[in-house]
Amino acid sequence: MQKAIQFGTDGWRGILADDFTDANVRLAAAAIAHYVREKEDAARGLCIAYDTRFMSRRFAHIVAEVAAAAGIPVRIADRITPTPALSYAVKHLGAAGGVMITSSHNPAEWNGVKFKASYGGSGSPAIMAAIEGYLGQGLPVAARSAAITEADFLTRYIDAISVFADLRRIGAAGQKYAIDCMYGAGRGVLSGIFAGIGIDHVEIRGELNPLFPGIQPEPIPPHIHALEVAVLEHHCQAGFATDGDADRIGAVDEAGRFVDANKIYCLLLEWLLKRKQWPGDVARAFNTTKMLDRIAARYGRNLYEHGIGFKHVCALMLEKEILIGGEESGSIGIGRHLPERDGLLNALLLANIMAEEGRSLGSLVDALQEEYGPHHYGRLDLHIPERIKQAAIRRAAAGVSEFAGMRVLRLETLDGLKFYLDNPAANIRTKPPAAESWLLLRASGTEPLLRIYAESGSRESVNALLESGRNFALGDTA
Repeated sequence: MQKAIQFGTDGWRGILADDFTDANVRLAAAAIAHYVREKEDAARGLCIAYDTRFMSRRFAHIVAEVAAAAGIPVRIADRITPTPALSYAVKHLGAAGGVMITSSHNPAEWNGVKFKASYGGSGSPAIMAAIEGYLGQGLPVAARSAAITEADFLTRYIDAISVFADLRRIGAAGQKYAIDCMYGAGRGVLSGIFAGIGIDHVEIRGELNPLFPGIQPEPIPPHIHALEVAVLEHHCQAGFATDGDADRIGAVDEAGRFVDANKIYCLLLEWLLKRKQWPGDVARAFNTTKMLDRIAARYGRNLYEHGIGFKHVCALMLEKEILIGGEESGSIGIGRHLPERDGLLNALLLANIMAEEGRSLGSLVDALQEEYGPHHYGRLDLHIPERIKQAAIRRAAAGVSEFAGMRVLRLETLDGLKFYLDNPAANIRTKPPAAESWLLLRASGTEPLLRIYAESGSRESVNALLESGRNFALGDTA
């Protein structure tokens, strides 16, 4: 019996040959086609693209055939394409929507179907709920199938991000970069841009290998160890990594140290506010660093906190003037580009910041800590049975007095259970003050997974909080 299809924060994911099968892909495609026929102008058609995963191209063609049979014209990518390039095509070609075959940062045995709305970003919660509501409903077959044509979604996208960043300044800075494609859809994109203007660089893991040997394509430790090594071996000033479909970013500084997405977001935000002085407010997910709050306040910008999932950023960008929004996962989007996360653009902009400031990536991060107070962050993913996960959430919701010896001050429940803590080590008055200490427990709605997040004023207290969260989660299997 096939498992039920569930659309999460950005679409549906499944395990190849288990629930991610030809039959289920057709069901998902039919639900999307039904939505487009009922709620959009179907004549504007769908754009469909795919990543480097096993059979992604085949699944993309299955979606195309279902849509075309329902009378929806299809443009399908003529090559492996990053998700932000698909989103750019949807918006600028005026399509009714887009479908991306990818499982983003998940391990090799996974694949997925992402839906992109006509505005070039994640489908809103209402759109995703509507698509899920059409699952299993009969899809009328058109009298004549619509056309399926191949299209180049990549060239115009590369032109767009190349103009968005100041390539002349990056080239003139004479810095060297390492690029880690993590065997994903970003392969050759940054390398091609850099090669075109003579920027010294090295690309690693750009070959096609759908097994993602030894890693899952998520730009965080331990999966980016090869980038840390490459930066040191090739004497680079920074390294940039993009995930399986190139919409997320991670980075490594000149000393081979991982730079997490929270710090990347902070660097981008301060640069946009201080140097570009572009209008707009700031959006951040519930699980991101509160350093962003301090930066936004300094420059007099409103900050909106929202649930986890880039669809919430996208919704705010459509409703308000949002300069930038993002999550701790490396999903960061800039409103005047697209209501969409874009790891490739963000890598270019990091190089732009380094060139404009005349500083290494590591020194830029150090300057943030000095200016806004020490903020350290960590995340722990617990792959545990569903009953243990649910038991932990029930116990946490019932009330917890302390974690890692730190007294709980208050609880917030916007998306998960976030405990703010009294950390004596952070109560010492310094200018600027250290980060407020907090621990977040969030259960996945689609996987046997509990994520634990923590932020505090030192690496030691973050590690202590994460370990305390782990012990709490595993402490009762009832």
